[in-house]
Amino acid sequence: MIPTIIITAVTCIAMIVCVITNAEIKKLHIPLYWLVTLTGALIILISGLLPWNTALNALIADSSVNPVKILVLFLSMTMLSVFLDEAGFFRYLAGVTLKKAGNSQIRLFIMLFVTVSVLTVFTSNDIIILTFTPFICYFCKHAKINPLPFLIEEFVCANTFSMALMIGNPTNIYLALFKNIGFMEYLSVMWLPALVGGLVAFGVMFALFYRQLRQPISPSFEHFSIKKPMVIIGLVHLVLCTVLLAIADMIKVEMWIISTSFALSLFVVVCVYKFFKREHFVEVTHTLKRAPWGLIPFMISMFIIVSALDYTGATAMFASFLSFGDPIFTYGISSTLACNVVNNIPMSVLFGSLINVSGGSLGAVYASVIGSNIGAFLTPIGALAGIMWSNILKAQKVKIGYIKFVLYGCIIAIPTLLSSLFTVWLVV
Repeated sequence: MIPTIIITAVTCIAMIVCVITNAEIKKLHIPLYWLVTLTGALIILISGLLPWNTALNALIADSSVNPVKILVLFLSMTMLSVFLDEAGFFRYLAGVTLKKAGNSQIRLFIMLFVTVSVLTVFTSNDIIILTFTPFICYFCKHAKINPLPFLIEEFVCANTFSMALMIGNPTNIYLALFKNIGFMEYLSVMWLPALVGGLVAFGVMFALFYRQLRQPISPSFEHFSIKKPMVIIGLVHLVLCTVLLAIADMIKVEMWIISTSFALSLFVVVCVYKFFKREHFVEVTHTLKRAPWGLIPFMISMFIIVSALDYTGATAMFASFLSFGDPIFTYGISSTLACNVVNNIPMSVLFGSLINVSGGSLGAVYASVIGSNIGAFLTPIGALAGIMWSNILKAQKVKIGYIKFVLYGCIIAIPTLLSSLFTVWLVV
């Protein structure tokens, strides 16, 4: 047990260092964070701390928590969203939102909240952050206003409303499927905590930034065009896919099969359209390049590491520490804190196992889902989205220091977390 815990701890520390420093193999632009976790998993397997056949059986098991199925589901849904971004859909909506706000920062703050929240529910937090962050930086620079209120708002909203649907975050998918929670069952519980948490977060942020938001703005607008045929094709696929995911339990088709089918259909339809129009396959190639492929070795290696903790009995020991008090608040608060020690994806893999070992309630699952999302805006290392957001700000020469991020994160995250957990406590 001890060697497994030591290897896990060293791997997680090294991973966090790589994530914070954005370490990569320069010439190939390969991030080191997943190479570190892959190395940790291989050390565990080679040293015999987890038998190879046990690891293989876990990876190919015909179960709802098969990490390969979860990865395929998330990657295919991500590609549907990335394609819409490549077609200019999100940039266009961002431009419309900013234009409608006129010269009022308060109106802009409210409209940005609504736009980011709604889009995040049906896409994912990563896509919204990638699209809206540079746009907000650009707009605020030309309007000569402080971008901080809008950047914080965008980041918080994207990481709060991402828990509304199962497909909003890979952590949602992983934790929900551990208890065989279907799409509609998940939605029936989590829509209200996401809404309550989002409104509480908005109220806190509005109070924090109210003085700054009272100042008028004189923005200059640019026209952002969209590729209408591509947007229509992309939206049809995303909407139909989401509808079928909602009734997946009724039609007895696994969600990863549905999402993969629509992703493949999207690429085929677009390629056929481009072929007859004699156009380049730009959106398809860019979508494939932007897909988070590094998530595959990262999640599989963390799954192997947690399987080793299970195999050696370490997970059962950890689970005993969470057996006190109401599981909703115990798991919700501890998962939020754990995100900022090991990142939210490793945390979700670990907590899924803890819930399984302890026979945890559905409340513990939903609480851990909340922690995996809200934990992202407590510190920058809480989720990969936070690191990605920080890197975009550096590229845009917008400075938000680590201490300032944590300060705002604590002020916003604590009431948001507690209100969301209390809502789950009432609902479940």
